[in-house]
Amino acid sequence: MAKQFPIYKGLQKPLIYRGFQGKFIGWGIASLIIGVVLGGVIGSLTSMIAGGIITISAIVFGLLVTSQQQKKGLHSKTRHVGVFQIATSLKPKK
Repeated sequence: MAKQFPIYKGLQKPLIYRGFQGKFIGWGIASLIIGVVLGGVIGSLTSMIAGGIITISAIVFGLLVTSQQQKKGLHSKTRHVGVFQIATSLKPKK
């Protein structure tokens, strides 16, 4: 008899954190980090108020873009809009 060992098969469920799924979790974290860094740089160069406004607006914009991309799906798909008419020829080939 051969020995049998248990095999870990992963989570068996999609990875979801606060409404973001899969790769969009990374996108959300990246938008948070970019917003804080951008706001910190702007705040140090100009004023604290401008930096705070830039931080909040960059984070909100990044999370909105991420949620909109997530609604489109995990993979980029070409979506054609309209009615398509396929031309067919019922004549037999010679």
